Amino acid sequence: MGSEVLPQWIGDLLEDAGYISVFLSLDQDVAQPVKAHHHFSFIGEVGKQEPARVRGIKASSFHKKGYGFGLHRFMKREALEKSEHLKDDCFTIRCDFIIAEAAAAPLIEVPPPNLSEHLNHLFVTKVGVDVTFEVGHETFAAHRCVLASRSAVFMAELFGPMKEGIAIDDAIQIQDMEPNVFKALLNFVYTDLMPEMEVEGQAGEAVSKVTWLRHLLAAADRFGLQQLKSMCEERLSEHINLGSVTAILGLAAQHHCRGLKEACLEFLKVQSAAILEGVMATSDWQHISATDPSVLNELIAKLASKA
Repeated sequence: MGSEVLPQWIGDLLEDAGYISVFLSLDQDVAQPVKAHHHFSFIGEVGKQEPARVRGIKASSFHKKGYGFGLHRFMKREALEKSEHLKDDCFTIRCDFIIAEAAAAPLIEVPPPNLSEHLNHLFVTKVGVDVTFEVGHETFAAHRCVLASRSAVFMAELFGPMKEGIAIDDAIQIQDMEPNVFKALLNFVYTDLMPEMEVEGQAGEAVSKVTWLRHLLAAADRFGLQQLKSMCEERLSEHINLGSVTAILGLAAQHHCRGLKEACLEFLKVQSAAILEGVMATSDWQHISATDPSVLNELIAKLASKA
């Protein structure tokens, strides 16, 4: 092993007074943890020292100097003094120690799941596409079955009653959505990954990202993609500041994002009275108060709990 594993006999816990404590620990640090089975017994207790019995004990991982495993209450001192193990005021404890065998490398390595890679390949290559969407001045081709399997809204639109009146070759019009947002939504549908915003320049990038995330969250809610919606909530919570809090709070209230709403209120809770007064004077706050009066009540409750 390159290191010694040494027994330690004395416990130092008050609740273990009156007991003999035995532990096994490394005498120096090691590069890799040492996994081993170990068992303490008195000399002569042959039945407890069988290798098969020791191997049956769960292996412990010794990974740094002084760190060990053992028993705080191996035996009462009083019981030891009356036992046959104490001879001429001496006793011998045996520690059986067996290095655990490293797990053999598997003969067959199963690769990780890659369904999303294959679906994304279909999306990129457009092989087998059977539906087209028109968003603004851009068109996007996709696969009906993939979309329907991921979204109940797409299912109803492509295979349910909503499909009536739509010719198979007609492009489906998507209103009130930016093309880059719909493209990001499709990317999520095919990959299950959070899309990254395509940034054309650095100026105003932070502001643009908040706006893009707000639009993507609204799109996710519109098409019933709860996982994407939650991802957007998490990202937006990282961009809450005095310049964005009212816009994000309004979005959270509109789309029933409880976690994001709570994050905004927690941010406002720690602001000064002067800052809060300025926030409440904004048109965004006035709109929130008019559409969801409970927001103000929740903020008042948080401020009261702070006092």
